[in-house]
Amino acid sequence: MIPGGRLVVLGKQGAGKGTQCVRLSHHYVIPHISTGDMLRGETKAGTALGVEAQSYMDTGELIPDEVVLKMVAQRLDQDDTRTRGFVLDGFPRTVAQAEGLDDLLVPASLDLAINIVVPTPLVLRRLASRRVCEDCAAIYSTAAPPRIAWICDACGGEVIHREDDTEAAIHRRLDLYEQQTQPLIAWYRRAHKLVSVSGVGSPETVSDRLIRAIDDHRAATGGFSAPLRTSGMTSAGRAGATSASAGIGSGPDPAAEPSGRPGGAGS
Repeated sequence: MIPGGRLVVLGKQGAGKGTQCVRLSHHYVIPHISTGDMLRGETKAGTALGVEAQSYMDTGELIPDEVVLKMVAQRLDQDDTRTRGFVLDGFPRTVAQAEGLDDLLVPASLDLAINIVVPTPLVLRRLASRRVCEDCAAIYSTAAPPRIAWICDACGGEVIHREDDTEAAIHRRLDLYEQQTQPLIAWYRRAHKLVSVSGVGSPETVSDRLIRAIDDHRAATGGFSAPLRTSGMTSAGRAGATSASAGIGSGPDPAAEPSGRPGGAGS
């Protein structure tokens, strides 16, 4: 049986996190958890968490860590993540969030954080050509459009050029990412739970690099952590459990790489 695992994928916008998280999810048979998708779902459904998050977004404020952690905690408490693990996409973004994630996983632990490294000029080219489905957030590009006249292949929604995908807005987001995430990368490196992998190349080439890096790390450190089989147990109950798990420790122009599927290479 293919072992599960608890993975975090890091990388600036345009690094291809969404595409690679989907591929890792299929390869290791673990749930792909996108905090962006969860946030959109909570907001669209009008849940208490969604309403709270929307109140911050409406005023242009960052959503507080405690709100994001509540949302992540609910998802990690489901059976599939308890028994198989997960690959987290878009979370954590800060050291405080990473510390919160560690608390949520007790008595287990994160297995590995993978940092997808892509040069900023390439990211700018990718994001300038990016197009996004308004409904399901599937990613396309001008070089890899949907099959029919900017109608999403996945859900039939309209595929648009986001208003905030201007060069100036992209630069602001990249600057913010550097400020927030460089300390996070250093934090995971100190914990011996970080590998960095080049995100330049076709999606298939990058996937091969990621899988090789993960498997090499797993072989060197004793394997993925054991599944936390606590079906029906709440997060608080898991925190009091006594069982332990062994963590694993410590081409073509990529501007044309978006796959035209949910979580494409422009994410």
